[in-house]
Amino acid sequence: MSVVIRKIVTVVEETLMEMGKDVNPPVRRAAAIAVIENPFAGRYVEDLSPLIAIGEELGELLVKRAVAALGIDGTKVHSYGKAAAVGENGELEHAAAILHPKMGTPVRKALGKGAALIPSSKKRSGPGTTLDIPLGHKDAAFVRSHFDGMEVQINDAPRANEIMVALAVTNGGRPLPRVGGLTVGEIKGEDGLR
Repeated sequence: MSVVIRKIVTVVEETLMEMGKDVNPPVRRAAAIAVIENPFAGRYVEDLSPLIAIGEELGELLVKRAVAALGIDGTKVHSYGKAAAVGENGELEHAAAILHPKMGTPVRKALGKGAALIPSSKKRSGPGTTLDIPLGHKDAAFVRSHFDGMEVQINDAPRANEIMVALAVTNGGRPLPRVGGLTVGEIKGEDGLR
C-alpha cells in the first residue's frame, strides 16, 4: 500500500526580533505537512503495518521538503519534531503507527544524525485543527534552549477519513534562551540525552 496524498503544505517561520532585541542569526523553523487518506478509517484493523510503511515513506518526503524550506544542509538542522491528527473516523493508534516505528529512520538519515528521540504528539480532530509539533535538539534531549514547539494548521484538514502528518525542523533553539542547562557546544551526542 502506498500513501495517497491529497495535499502537502510547507510553512516557514523566521524570528528576527524578540522583546525588542535582534535575533542574530534569525531562528528559522520549517514544517512540511501531508494530508493523507486513512486506509483504515471507520474500521478496526489488527495489523497496522501498512501505516508503519506509510510513516517511513512520509518521513523521507517530509524531511526533504522541510529541510529544503529552511535552505540549509540537513546536517545543519538543530531541532526536530513530528505530529499527526487523525480525522473523526480514525483512531490514535493510526497516528502512532505512522509516527513511531519507522518514520524516524529516513529523517535521521537526511539530517546526518539524530541521536535523540524525535518528540511527537497525536490527536483526533476535524478540519482546521491546530497541530502543536513539539521540538527538541536532534542529538541531545537535555538541551533546554531547544525545548520548543511549532504550531501549524490547514483550514480543511483532516477530514473524517484523513490523517494530517507533520514534521518540523529548525536552524536553532528558542530566540534569546537563558534558562541554563546543557548548551549546544557541550553536546556529546552519544546517548541522545547529553
